[in-house]
Parts: sequence; structure tokens; C-alpha cells
Amino acid sequence: MNDAGLPPAAEVNNIVKSYGSKRVVNDVSFCVERGGIFGLIGPNGAGKTTTIRMMMDIILPDSGSISILGEKINPESKNKIGYLPEERGLYKKLSVQQTLTYLAALKGYPVKESRIEELLQRVDLLLHRDKKIEELSRGMSQIIQFLVTIIHDPQLIILDEPFANLDPVNTELLKEIVFELRKQGKAIILSTHRMNEVEELCDRILMIDNGSNVLYGKLSDIKKKYRDNSVLVECEGELGELDGVLRRRRDENHTKLFLDGKTSPQKILSRILDTGVIINRFEVSTPALNDIFLQVAAKGNE
Repeated sequence: MNDAGLPPAAEVNNIVKSYGSKRVVNDVSFCVERGGIFGLIGPNGAGKTTTIRMMMDIILPDSGSISILGEKINPESKNKIGYLPEERGLYKKLSVQQTLTYLAALKGYPVKESRIEELLQRVDLLLHRDKKIEELSRGMSQIIQFLVTIIHDPQLIILDEPFANLDPVNTELLKEIVFELRKQGKAIILSTHRMNEVEELCDRILMIDNGSNVLYGKLSDIKKKYRDNSVLVECEGELGELDGVLRRRRDENHTKLFLDGKTSPQKILSRILDTGVIINRFEVSTPALNDIFLQVAAKGNE
């Protein structure tokens, strides 16, 4: 239970799924808290989509259990999930308003016209409400599919590659809405190959590789775990030799100093200040999630 006394949005315990002799998902477990954004990452074919489909009750696990909003998934709890699949699909002959009304009704949600107007206004598509889906641009159609995902006020929202094929303006717009949904206490699962988006949006992550958990936890903790004992320095003047620095790498705007493991970043900072150079930036470096992803994926393929 969380602080509000509510169960997690999703609990997945030791799920297994095989097709013939191939085990696609192998003993995967994780928990998705309310009011957070959870990143589900992994190489192509790792088992992410199969895991999502089991959570949606589209396919059944061979073993293990899945709990959605504190109970085994059922028709009622399914209606509290919003799912944006990677394979988009809307009824092309329906208008935007008809699409939102109809698909909300399928979730048992008698949507009010004011709700439709509010959402369309939020994404600057209110003037297109009477257009057929087939008349919209690809980007507009994708935004409508996102609205379909959230129009019934779901408590758990699963987004599979939500920003694919969107221009930068609409990408930022959807990110803003995702943050708003988190503030409302919604639980959001983001499945994507774009590690920069995971770093920007997610609080916690699970990386699946070859069907198994290989990384799981708070993103900040994972990045600390994979730190390479280095600092980034931007300064005016040349950095001379520094005790405790094993090697350095000069990038376009900064120098990365790799420390010997015995010397703290604070001592290096003090030594640099003693040289008299002006420091514009000094920080303990943490690896990009993409670098961690590549490192862990490579290890799994050894």
C-alpha cells in the first residue's frame, strides 16, 4: 500500500510466457506506483510488448500473477486502464468527436461534450472536431489516439512509443500532458526505445532483456550504480596535472576527469581552485541512460 492507503496501480509477480520452446518472458516482476512514471525499456524482442499484453489481459501468462489497482484484472478494472498501443488504429470514417464519444462509451464512460472540448482545446484541435480521422495529418491522428487513451479518466495509463512520428512541438505538448496526469495521481507506464525521453520523464524503470529483468529501480539509483568515478569541468584556463586524476577526455565544452578511486571529487575541486583557473562548471558525472542500456544489453549478449 502507498501512503494514501491505496494499492499500487500494478503489481506483476514472476510472470512467465512461452511460445513453443521459446520463453519470451521469464520470471518478470515489478511494481508501478500511483503518481509516478514508470519506464519499460529493452531491446527489440526483449518481451516488453508481451508483458504489456499480459497486463491488459490480451494474453494470459503461463504462470505468475498480475494485479491491477489492487485486484486481479477483470472487465471493471480494464476500464480503468488507458492503453496506447504502438500499432495505431482508429476508425477513419468517423469524425474526431464521434471517435472520442464512441471509444469512451466502449470503456463505460458516458463522456460529456465539455470533456471533449476541453481535451481538444488542450491540444489545439478543437476546430477539427468535425473532421473525419482520414482527413487529419498523421501527427494529428496520433494526438487523437492519445486523447482516446485518456478520455475515460483512467487510473493506469500505458503508452507504447507515444512520441514516435511526432514533430518537436507536439512531442513537448504530449509530455506536458503526461506530467499533468502524473500530478493528478495517475500511474503511467512508458515503453519506448528513446532513452532521452525515459531520462526526462521517468521516476523508475525496468529493463527487460531476453525476457528477464536486468535493471529495476529508481532511475537516480541506477545511474549512481553505473557511475564511472569521473567529474565534468568547464573552466577558463588550462588544467594542469592533478594528483588523483588517472586520465582525461576533452569534449567540445568540457573536460571529463577520471579519478583514481581514492581521491574524492571535493579534493579535485580544491586542487583545481588552487591552480587559479576560473571554474564555470563542476559536477560529478553520471552516465546517460543510453550508455547504461548499451552496456547492460551487451553484457546480456555475451
